[in-house]
Amino acid sequence: MEKVVFSILKTVFNSIALAGVVILMLGLYYLVIKAGIPYQDPTMEMQIEYAVNSGIGNELSLVGTGMAAFGTVVRVVLGLVQRLQK
Repeated sequence: MEKVVFSILKTVFNSIALAGVVILMLGLYYLVIKAGIPYQDPTMEMQIEYAVNSGIGNELSLVGTGMAAFGTVVRVVLGLVQRLQK
């Protein structure tokens, strides 16, 4: 029974880590591609568009990094706990 529980937990936290990496990549896309380098003399619409894309990129990057780190750390701890139980 313990093997089944550990297997399910490992799968769940692997999925969380993978989802975090995907979200991090989306955040980097918004920061690098969509927002990019700020314009030199932008109109108000360009400033708003840059601010929105930059804000989205920052939030997605933070959430993705947190999820990837959390999933990875918990997965490693589960592996160590299972190894110590043997």
